[in-house]
Amino acid sequence: MTITVATLGFPRIGPRRELKHALEAYWAGKTSEAELLDAASGLRTAGWARQKALGADWLPSNDFSLYDHVLDTSVMLGAIPERYRSADGEADLATYFAMARGTTGGHDACGHGSVTACEMTKWFDTNYHYLVPELAAGQKLALNRLKVVDEYREARAQGYETRPVLLGPVTWLSLAKGRGVDPFEMLDEVLGLYAAILGQLAHAGAEWVQIDEPLLVLDLDEKQRRALTRAYARLSRSGPKLMLTTYFGGLGDNLSFAASLPVAGLHVDLVRAPEQLDPLLKAAPKSLLLSLGVIDGRNVWRADLEALLDRLEAIAATRDLVLAPSCSLLHVPMDLALEKKLGDVAQWLAFAVQKVEELALLKCALNEGRDSVAGELAKASQAAANRKTSPRVHNPAVRDRVAGVSDAMYQRAADIAVRGAAQAAVLGMPAFPTTTIGSFPQTSEVRNARARFNRGELDAAAYDTFLREETERTIRWQEEVGLDMLVHGEFERNDMVQYFGEQLSGFAFTVNGWVQSYGSRCVRPPILYGDVSRPAPMTVEWWRYAQSLTTRPVKGMLTGPVTILNWSFVRDDQPRADSCKQIALAIRDEVIDLEAAGCKAIQIDEAALREGLPLRQRDWQTYLDWAVGSFRLSAAGVGDATQIHTHMCYSEFNDILPSIGAMDADVISIETARSQMELLEGFAAYRYPGAIGPGVYDIHAPRVPGEEEMVALIRLAQQHLRPEQLWVNPDCGLKTRKWAEVKPAIEAMVAAARTLRVSA
Repeated sequence: MTITVATLGFPRIGPRRELKHALEAYWAGKTSEAELLDAASGLRTAGWARQKALGADWLPSNDFSLYDHVLDTSVMLGAIPERYRSADGEADLATYFAMARGTTGGHDACGHGSVTACEMTKWFDTNYHYLVPELAAGQKLALNRLKVVDEYREARAQGYETRPVLLGPVTWLSLAKGRGVDPFEMLDEVLGLYAAILGQLAHAGAEWVQIDEPLLVLDLDEKQRRALTRAYARLSRSGPKLMLTTYFGGLGDNLSFAASLPVAGLHVDLVRAPEQLDPLLKAAPKSLLLSLGVIDGRNVWRADLEALLDRLEAIAATRDLVLAPSCSLLHVPMDLALEKKLGDVAQWLAFAVQKVEELALLKCALNEGRDSVAGELAKASQAAANRKTSPRVHNPAVRDRVAGVSDAMYQRAADIAVRGAAQAAVLGMPAFPTTTIGSFPQTSEVRNARARFNRGELDAAAYDTFLREETERTIRWQEEVGLDMLVHGEFERNDMVQYFGEQLSGFAFTVNGWVQSYGSRCVRPPILYGDVSRPAPMTVEWWRYAQSLTTRPVKGMLTGPVTILNWSFVRDDQPRADSCKQIALAIRDEVIDLEAAGCKAIQIDEAALREGLPLRQRDWQTYLDWAVGSFRLSAAGVGDATQIHTHMCYSEFNDILPSIGAMDADVISIETARSQMELLEGFAAYRYPGAIGPGVYDIHAPRVPGEEEMVALIRLAQQHLRPEQLWVNPDCGLKTRKWAEVKPAIEAMVAAARTLRVSA
């Protein structure tokens, strides 16, 4: 029997975020389209060469994207909403980026006016964002430029035989939003296009195609099951062999169904669902090539190679196997070798490059025997033993404090109505109060000052002076423009999770551990390796300074425990709920200290609460109970007159509204600008008791909305909510935008709120 190694996808951004820099230079008009495409081609070539050299036998192509692979699929199928179509109907790069980012006004070279970007939301339970496909009644689809075929040919011309990657048609239709049409009414049309694509790949020489249907790990309805049956009955006859790829969880009750589909191979996630291996072996015919996701594509910990070999050796003796990461390596940093400051923690970690090396070790051990890699296996075992006993990981004082948490610590003293009256008396907000989500632009000057400080070129006193000047300038501008509740701007913060993790015990940080969030937006998730506590206050002095500059209330700005957890690489040696409770206690300490300093409004962002929801509905309540409990534990230590805000973005909330209500926040702000206030229908039906700030300004695109547009959005919101419930704010923080965009947009937002006060 033969064991081979596959990668399902490799990080797109490059070892040092080369894609980000190429994109932003192109968007700024500093480079040409040809230069952007040349940079992209270089990244693809480097990725194939790297994976091949590491020992991968199956290389992916079409896993690269200039912005988002779901958007790539939509453009390939001609699912381009009318507002983005150019006069000649061509879906060129300008159209592609208009869908991704919107346009800023007037008309560009392709005739696009001022349009908003496509709606964006989270890719299953990850922090990666995808652009939601849109399908309209009467819309006709047609193949556009076949990137998947082009990139297969590109790799082949360079001597790399690849397995092209396609997002599966049923997952794509399930992600799509219909405008006057059920997307599944277009199934036959979509399948015809997929069949044509597969035919072209076969003609180009592709023997196998990886077709991703992560939908199969969800609770399928009958329509989706019928669509999958119909799809693969047709597509399996279209040319190449199909490797049907599932990830992010177990197949569960879909296992027999998936194994019966007429495909040549099936990939399963054995990291999230190791229990599915034995049922899979019973259900899968010997003719079905199995791809086993045995290395974690979502987290950064080294695998237990000895344990994996114990499980795989008997299977490898009876059938051919492909060993692979659980999912695309898009979700982990590129290369641990670029990190020089992790100390002892580094021995416990594996990034994308190291994960392919682990797979190659497993392949060698299974094909040639464990003795062939005995030294490497011993090194891995020693690192695992060190982690289990390290005092950096285990803190008895933290464990004792968690054990002492009482039920009363989860409860505010009064209900939300009583608290609302107390807060109104203290804060004195007008109707339609205006605020922002927290951050203001992190300009090149801010980033350069931080970099110089980190390099030792700027001393602490000079850096502090710089940050105070930026903060004062921002407070004064907010007063001038007329915002009602101010923020200090967060210029001292690098990232909303990293900033807090750097001040908490139990976290480690990378220098080059970047992961793509969407487009050119990259994040460096902290590595939560040990027990968490707060050695000292983290934000109090900056809040106190900002509040000293103004008589208007300044919000204290914190990141919530669930978001810190979900946006970190979390330790895998204890339940996530336990880690979250530890973080919640640390944030609780900060909330109490802010209130003691005089802060009357504290925002505890939980942008990632919905993101962490398990993919199977049967598992939701367990997660929601501990996640909501952690938020309440962090927030409930304050008095009635202290207003607790929270913020959530780019997620579907309607199916968990009772849990959002159970968080018991006084004010929640959410993203609604791209979706035209659709989310508020659910909040209204649920009769959400608190105040809501529906975002009226999409900050993830460079366009600047005007006052009339924002007034229209708030009036849409009034169709669902009482006027006294409404706050007016952007849909997210402003750190990624430029002041030239932010100032006119916030001025228009304040003007919109004043217009509504007059007409109320």
